[in-house]
Amino acid sequence: MLWEAFTKRFRHGHLTVLGPGRRAHRIGDGEGPEIVIGVRDWATLLRIALNPELRFGEAYIDGGIVFETGDLADFFALYERNREAAPPQPGRLARLVLPLRRRWQQANDRRRSRANVAHHYDLSEWLYRLFLDREMYYSCAYFAHPGMTLEEAQAAKARHIAAKLLLRPGQSVLDIGSGWGSLALALAADAGVSVTGVTLSAEQLGVARRSATARGLADQVVFELKDYRDVAARFDRIVSVGMFEHVGAPNFDRFFAAVRARLADDGVALVHSIGRHDPPGTTNPWMRKYIFPGGYVPALSETLAAVERAGLWVTDVEILRLHYAETCRHWRARFLARAGEACRLYDERFVRMWDFYLAASEAGFRYGDLMVFQLQLSRRVDAVPVTRDYIAAAEAAQAPRPTRRSGRAR
Repeated sequence: MLWEAFTKRFRHGHLTVLGPGRRAHRIGDGEGPEIVIGVRDWATLLRIALNPELRFGEAYIDGGIVFETGDLADFFALYERNREAAPPQPGRLARLVLPLRRRWQQANDRRRSRANVAHHYDLSEWLYRLFLDREMYYSCAYFAHPGMTLEEAQAAKARHIAAKLLLRPGQSVLDIGSGWGSLALALAADAGVSVTGVTLSAEQLGVARRSATARGLADQVVFELKDYRDVAARFDRIVSVGMFEHVGAPNFDRFFAAVRARLADDGVALVHSIGRHDPPGTTNPWMRKYIFPGGYVPALSETLAAVERAGLWVTDVEILRLHYAETCRHWRARFLARAGEACRLYDERFVRMWDFYLAASEAGFRYGDLMVFQLQLSRRVDAVPVTRDYIAAAEAAQAPRPTRRSGRAR
């Protein structure tokens, strides 16, 4: 029983687990580079065996397991490639219980939403400055061509979104989940629009307001500590990037009803969210406990069903594959390069937790079932052009002129 947590999940590859007493247990078919994991004691091994999805990550951040050969990135790549060898899908009873579990885990009323946001986004801004780009975008970048830096790819993402919004000077924009203010400030500066950004993070709110003042945009961009359900005005455009994952499945209908109610009759909305290519499910227990309480990665099927019930037109759908894997790769490399600073901000256990989060995320997007979708929505069928040519044209018009670089592209 103690070794089933590994043997059931790793039928391919070359994994060696050193149990207590340093006895080696070789798992997999022996193909590929060897990954060697040391387990501290029998209690750690038992906890992992009873609940591997939660306890393996806990053992890592507590020092109960160590990688003696290979690292987290190698392990998660192997794990994702062995998904077909995982235990069977839940039975009929488990499927019947699933909606109840989802409703309890994702009951994101105003109070719980605020607490869930604080858990992750009210960490020190200096932690995020260790690994984000200069503009502090904390969402999937858009690697429009090979060799782009993280800064270039995040700027390309902003241009891509702006193009889909068909912005014109003087328009009003609502940014739901405005984060550190990066996108709102870029849209205001580049398109001449006025933006209202709403967030539930006090830490992000302070940074966003200071950035607006420093850039001379405080009269053009307003940031508020407000739940999206409490916005009353109507806007020409609505954008939401990386926030829908925090809405929770029980609130999908209310979210899209709010988007429709707040959108002008001829308006355009853009919702950018992590998604799964699998059917609707639940959140990984480790991620739910340590990183995103109340969070849920939606399936496109359940998202579009909620859009339909809200009476909105879906005028464009785009699936971004592997872009977030590259984003997480950049983030993790930057974070590990400054891990000492992160340790001084928090402690070694926090550094291991954050490393686990970033490594698992990259593998999920590179080898697993995760992707990003962008939904362009409107109230009217004729709110946007009937072909997609305008998107590339608008991006090209806003793109910086290429500069000559020396050395190899990274």
